[in-house]
Amino acid sequence: MTQIHLSIIEDEELVRESLSEFLSAQAEFKIHSIAESVETFLAIHKIDAPQILLLDINLPGMSGLEGIHLLQKKYPAMEIIMLTSYEEEEHVFEALRRGAVGYLSKRSPLLMVQDAILTVAAGGSFMSPSIARHVVNFFRFRQRVNNPDVELTDRQKEILRELVDGKSYKMIASTCGITLETVRDHIKKIYKKLQINSRGELVSMLLDKRI
Repeated sequence: MTQIHLSIIEDEELVRESLSEFLSAQAEFKIHSIAESVETFLAIHKIDAPQILLLDINLPGMSGLEGIHLLQKKYPAMEIIMLTSYEEEEHVFEALRRGAVGYLSKRSPLLMVQDAILTVAAGGSFMSPSIARHVVNFFRFRQRVNNPDVELTDRQKEILRELVDGKSYKMIASTCGITLETVRDHIKKIYKKLQINSRGELVSMLLDKRI
C-alpha cells in the first residue's frame, strides 16, 4: 500500500504530539515533517514536500492564512488542510479562497482528521460538521437577505450586510454616504421586516436554522 506523506505545521506542543502519535500509528500515513511555523517548514523543505499539509492559522511569524499562497506557489502539488481553533466564516472563506481544500476544527476527533486526510488524498474536500454548519447558515442568511419575499430595499440590504459584518452605525453611515439618523431609520425598518428587535437576534438568526 502506498502511504500518504503528511506534514504538520502547529505551534502547540500538545497538539503536535497528539497528531503525530495518532497519525504515525496509521498504516496508510507517513509523517514527512513537523514544524512550529511556516518559516521552519520552508527551511526544512528546500525541494521536496509532502502530499498533504495540516496547517494551523495562529502561528509565530507568518500566519497560516498568509502562508497558503507561498506554500502552494513553492509546492503546487501539495494539498492543504486547515486545522485550527478559528471557526468563523471569514477565516473559512479566506482559507478556501487562498487555496486550502479542507478546514477542520481542533475540536474534531482524531478519527475525523484521519477521514479528512483520506478524503483529500482521494481528490475530495473536507470540512468538520461544526464549520460546515456555519458555512451553510451563512449562505442561508445571504439567501434570506436577498430573497425578494423579505421585501428589503437595495439600501436596506447594503446596510444589513454592513451590520452583519460588525460595523457600527457610524461606520455604516460613512460607508453608505448617509446620515447616522438615516442609518437608524433603515435598521428599525429592517428589524421590523425580519421580525427581530436587536443585532443579537440577527446573529442568532444567522447561527440557527431559522434562516
